[in-house]
Amino acid sequence: MPKGDGTGPMGAGPGAGRGMGGGGRGRMGGFGLGAGGNCVCPNCGKRVPHQQGVPCTQLKCPGCGAAMTREQ
Repeated sequence: MPKGDGTGPMGAGPGAGRGMGGGGRGRMGGFGLGAGGNCVCPNCGKRVPHQQGVPCTQLKCPGCGAAMTREQ
């Protein structure tokens, strides 16, 4: 008999299985890549450790001053 609260059975629906992990949902509906990893400069290739809560795109490369991107 249904509960009537709008919830269905656990585990039913897409994404309910194992092996579909990855980064969590980020701000603005995007997908974050998690806390680890590096930020890399697309211009000169310099890498710096990613800081949790700070998007790589907001960092400037310490080598050449270009905007950094997240290493995949």
